[in-house]
Amino acid sequence: MSAAGAGLGPALEAVMERVAVTAEAVGPRFPLYAAPDDGRWTTTGRGSWTGGFWAGLLWLRARYTGAEADRRAAAACTARLEPWVAADTATRGLILWYGTAPAGDDAGAAALRTRAARAVLAAHDRELGLVPWGDALGGPRLLARVDGVPGTVPLLAGAGPQGVAAAAEHLHRHLDLCLGANPAAKAPGAPAPAVLTPALRFDAGTGWQRCADPPPGWSRGRAWLLLAVADALVRPELAAAGPARAAGRLDTVTELLLAQGAFPVPAADDARPDGPLDTSAAAITAVALLKLARVPGPRAAQYADRAGVILDRLVARHVSGPGSWRPPGMLLDGCYDAGKDLAVRHELVWGDFFLALALAALHGVVDITRI
Repeated sequence: MSAAGAGLGPALEAVMERVAVTAEAVGPRFPLYAAPDDGRWTTTGRGSWTGGFWAGLLWLRARYTGAEADRRAAAACTARLEPWVAADTATRGLILWYGTAPAGDDAGAAALRTRAARAVLAAHDRELGLVPWGDALGGPRLLARVDGVPGTVPLLAGAGPQGVAAAAEHLHRHLDLCLGANPAAKAPGAPAPAVLTPALRFDAGTGWQRCADPPPGWSRGRAWLLLAVADALVRPELAAAGPARAAGRLDTVTELLLAQGAFPVPAADDARPDGPLDTSAAAITAVALLKLARVPGPRAAQYADRAGVILDRLVARHVSGPGSWRPPGMLLDGCYDAGKDLAVRHELVWGDFFLALALAALHGVVDITRI
């Protein structure tokens, strides 16, 4: 275990126990967010875009405990994600990568992941240079959104050489659109690109236009994009794919995103520095940093240390402990949607997942480069 993981063992145990408590509470439904006072979950029937994180949490618990009953529960939950294979949404990356990759060698999860990779590859729009956001969750179909990139990159990469090419194009096209410039093309010391644009809509007459929601200061925008870049850098075939100097560009984007983000736990919206925090963005960033720390280079140790600082802060200040009125192991202060004042200080299922993944990786339960 690395120095960054020292002292975090009890937190991993508490988070894994929280998974068991949640499973008992939600039954066959999917948890979405839990109230900060009593830990009661709001659930969905099909999982929406977060269903894969619940399946992933169950797999992490199964690998942590080694219990066959936990493995069966995880496999059953993953099987319930099958209808999303045919859904028209780029969030199939979030659903079907994170819902299957933690399963390790489970044959059912691997088969579902293969089907999903082929389906997402078939949805790749060569003219637009990306997999469109899709209309399965409502709203316009031809969107480019940062939360349609993580998960989609490694999922596509599993679909053979064509998948690798599509994954690289999907990632770099989003970097072009969401950053508004090619950071790698800038001279050293030149001004940074414009603030990240989390979502853009394509119009046949006017091309790509910025969307007002999510706002430019959305904390998870940076975190999601950083995670997708990390997913590419830990895969040599992806780091080398795409435009010329692709790996160098990804390194530059990494530093840009880390420089723009608040540390260690950001506000949910930069425009509201006194508003709610978003611990889920911090947990996503920690996972991205742990992946980046596995990429040989001069900043690897720095990335590992920075991940450790984030995790220490989350565990010390935002994870509920024993002896309080709350269930232990809750990652609190996550913000679902600050603009709509929806679940702004809650436990979020994806926040739990990324915290559990980071802690599990530090304790050798999983290889984070494969999830």
